[in-house]
Amino acid sequence: MNAQAPYAADPTRSRGRLYPVSDSPTRSEFQRDRDRIIHSTAFRRLQYKTQVFLHHEGQHFRTRLTHTLEVSQMARSIARALRLNEDLAEAVALAHDLGHTPFGHAGERVLDRRMAGFGGFDHNLQALRVVTRLENRYAEHDGLNLSWETLEGILKHNGPVAGPAVDDVPPGADLLPHTHASLEAQAAAIADDIAYNAHDIDDALRAGLLALPDLAEVPLVGPIVGEVLGRWPDIERSRQAHEVQRRLITRAIEDVIATAEAELAAVAPRSADDVRHAGRALIHFSPAMAGAEKQLKAVLFERVYRSEPVMAPVRRSEALVGELFDRYLATADMPGRWGAAAAAAASEAGRARIVADFVAGMTDPYAEAEHARLFDGRGPVE
Repeated sequence: MNAQAPYAADPTRSRGRLYPVSDSPTRSEFQRDRDRIIHSTAFRRLQYKTQVFLHHEGQHFRTRLTHTLEVSQMARSIARALRLNEDLAEAVALAHDLGHTPFGHAGERVLDRRMAGFGGFDHNLQALRVVTRLENRYAEHDGLNLSWETLEGILKHNGPVAGPAVDDVPPGADLLPHTHASLEAQAAAIADDIAYNAHDIDDALRAGLLALPDLAEVPLVGPIVGEVLGRWPDIERSRQAHEVQRRLITRAIEDVIATAEAELAAVAPRSADDVRHAGRALIHFSPAMAGAEKQLKAVLFERVYRSEPVMAPVRRSEALVGELFDRYLATADMPGRWGAAAAAAASEAGRARIVADFVAGMTDPYAEAEHARLFDGRGPVE
């Protein structure tokens, strides 16, 4: 393996953690972060949280957990090619969706509307709350006590942040919110986009919302469909779909790597801090790929995300999450420490944030069970 580039994150020069830890003789600081994330409760819950298709609609559709694992693999591949720190890229990728609500973006939209007067709700910021405040496994502190670099990547992997996001940064952990994140975090962010496109096509084909010929004229994926159908016209559709998916992933990753190499040659950063202050992301699609990817997303939005087979359960899920939030806010009828904390909250805003934290942490099945408990089995979920 090639030595790390000078602009890669160096675990031996980490800015540290909020709480002191003993040295590890066998793992780097970023490896320890990865392991803490994998062993967290929030990570396990991703298994039962919706990606696009609800968890009970089929055993082969992606969940937030399988999506996260795919993003992690792609982030590592990009990091390796660019001589970055693979462990940090992996840690950020594994944590990037820890703040997602039940029922995917449907739940997030509802919580954002309900929290509009209390700072709003964003799953990226919620992930930071999860790893710094809400995970409560350790004897000496709340949170996972991750390194500064991993926290920075969770907060800023999609770019600089401002406004309410700054308020969620724990005291003593200035994550430089107005700068860009490390290249490792940027690798995790672009891997998220690549994974979304590829596996949403695969799941849509599996669900019967799309057929491969429907994609023949779609930029980016259309030429790949033509190649696959031309070479293997008579094999099973599932094999054809997989050949399209893996070629789409490969071409996207190769485009990102080539584009990043050109950016790095032009900017010539000498350190990870030079990357943070470069004024723009250095890992991204080429202009041609970005344009084609935007058109592909438009097709997926129209044909998949807004299709009635997807939207019907989405509407039921939105109603369910909204009813849960309203009931908890009014009654604090939540189990254990959650109900006690909400009842003791000093303000409506504090109470609302506790309710949002509780609802956001739910899995799809738990949200359905809680709705049945509170509403005697009546409600939007069939």
